Amino acid sequence: MKKSLLAVAAIGAFASAAQAQSSVTVYGILDVGFVGSHYSGTSTGANASMGNSTSGGLATNGSSAGFGQSAESTSRLGFKGKEDLGGGLNAIFTVEAALNPNGQANAFAFNRQTFAGLSKNGLGFAAIGTQYTPIFDVMATTDAASMNNLVGNAIYSGSLQSTTGTYNTGLAPYTTASSTASTSLNEASSAYVTRASNALKVQSERMGGFQAQAFYAQSNQSQSNTVGSGANNNTVFGVNADYVWNKLNVVAAYQTFRAQNGAAAPTTAYTLANGTAGSLGVNASDSQTYAAATYDFGIVKTYAQYITRKVFATADNSYGSQRSAYQLGAKSFITPTISVYATYGLGKSSYAQSGTAYANFRTAQLGSDYYLSKRTNLYVAYGSFNQSSNGATTGGVSGVSGMNYAAGVRHTF
Repeated sequence: MKKSLLAVAAIGAFASAAQAQSSVTVYGILDVGFVGSHYSGTSTGANASMGNSTSGGLATNGSSAGFGQSAESTSRLGFKGKEDLGGGLNAIFTVEAALNPNGQANAFAFNRQTFAGLSKNGLGFAAIGTQYTPIFDVMATTDAASMNNLVGNAIYSGSLQSTTGTYNTGLAPYTTASSTASTSLNEASSAYVTRASNALKVQSERMGGFQAQAFYAQSNQSQSNTVGSGANNNTVFGVNADYVWNKLNVVAAYQTFRAQNGAAAPTTAYTLANGTAGSLGVNASDSQTYAAATYDFGIVKTYAQYITRKVFATADNSYGSQRSAYQLGAKSFITPTISVYATYGLGKSSYAQSGTAYANFRTAQLGSDYYLSKRTNLYVAYGSFNQSSNGATTGGVSGVSGMNYAAGVRHTF
């Protein structure tokens, strides 16, 4: 009897110890408030610039206003865990879903990060799954506006946010030229890919102020004896470096997306669907480069950013598009609980296809946060962009401008 009791006690102690070595954290963001927008330009130009390729899209002039969500930060719910495997080795995982507090379509969708891997204390980690790209990881610390979801950021660009909290992305962020048309990587298009699936990420711990990351994703297929048979090889590669010295932070990142499909026509339109490795398109190469530096003077922190993106058809380099932009920013705590920030950016889109020219754009954002606690803040923000007409006879973008404003409350947990 005593042996049985001792055995039960031993098993209970072992189970308790094992449970104590594991942890799961629930985290998230809820961001709700009032969102307004206004845009102007020719109907055709507005549709092309904002990525709406269907009829009934943006009008010549229009505006919207109402209660919405995710103006400052995308609302989300996540779970992350860590298990101590001994000797400084840990098993890690993250599962993160997008939230729509207004209860509309896709109110809960696991379309953000989902990965599992191993970490080693003092060394770093390696993980596989859907993960943030190298550019996104270093930009998260080098953007004065903290990558909010309003227009007006030349680096972390997006379409006008509506009161529904959705984005009018269409084809513009990820489409280059086909044999008949050219869609630009303009101000309203994504300057870089945020996430990629089927990805292996390896990141070091910070040592002597330096941290590095490597990123690789692959989705290859080969078919035979079927219509349109051939190899379809999609790969992603990226690296970044992050150096901190006293109040100076310098980062650089590069990532490339390449798709080859031997069964596809050389001029087939290239579409990169949300950065997923399984939908990289055909016969195209997409390279993105980012560099930035920040310096904290104490009363104000300054930011300088540069990004460029080049997309072209690998089978025919006469089809392609390029976007580059510069941005300066500043952020300051005017009181211990109130911060203000401002950014100003300039950029240019160019096209390789004959009959097209280039378009210039400029952006600006201004905002303020009032922190009620470490987890809850009130905010107001304003963003605007203006893109000139490129004067192209085919595949061009007419002049268009837009602005967003928002006021809301954000809670993190």
